[in-house]
Amino acid sequence: MLQSREGQRVPAVTFRVRENNDWKTVTSAELFDNKTVVLFSLPGAFTPTCSSTHLPRYNELAPVFAKHGVDAVLCVSVNDTFVMNEWAKDQESQNIVMIPDGNGEFTDGMGMLVDKTDLGFGKRSWRYSMLVKNGVVEKMFIEPEEPGDPFKVSDADTMLDFIAPAAKKPDQVVVFSKEGCPFCAKAKQLLADNGYDYIDLPLEHKVRGKVLGAVSGTMTAPQVFINGKLIGGAEQVEQYLAA
Repeated sequence: MLQSREGQRVPAVTFRVRENNDWKTVTSAELFDNKTVVLFSLPGAFTPTCSSTHLPRYNELAPVFAKHGVDAVLCVSVNDTFVMNEWAKDQESQNIVMIPDGNGEFTDGMGMLVDKTDLGFGKRSWRYSMLVKNGVVEKMFIEPEEPGDPFKVSDADTMLDFIAPAAKKPDQVVVFSKEGCPFCAKAKQLLADNGYDYIDLPLEHKVRGKVLGAVSGTMTAPQVFINGKLIGGAEQVEQYLAA
């Protein structure tokens, strides 16, 4: 049975990391001593849940963690440094420190090394997250020991809610647009001027009408969504921001 290591020091491990075509070593002391660190660990780079949800959300919320006293957000996986480096390039991971636990020493020391030979993975990490202060584990969120790959408590939002329950999380903003559209340009400029970090999804004319009609009930661009709510076109965005 997997057990929490709250109140204990993290394992003293030396990680082998490849940076700029050179080998370097990084120790647990360098990562944790005199720092407040959020760490999340997962079964493997490039795997579905890890790539679609676990890593991206921690990357998105990392600036919020920083505002509430977290010095670094670490991602650990039992993969070698080459795999972790390529995964980092494939993902939005600029706010995350990727830690390759290729030999599984850190994961084993945390008591989180599990057998996934049925999937052809060999020994890998169970999915968990933890808050570490000056090398001592203050809080752990360990996924329940259920079949498959449960993902219920080690997510970034659960960790942030523990550290700072009232923290303001970044808005989720999407702009469905078309190229050369002045109204689309106006809507995006309004969002940018008001500090919204948006995702722009330009739609080609062959599918634009059907996509916009399906998601917003109207076929004109732009259509702006904020936190799952349809705001509308440039005029509606202006009204929303003014309010």
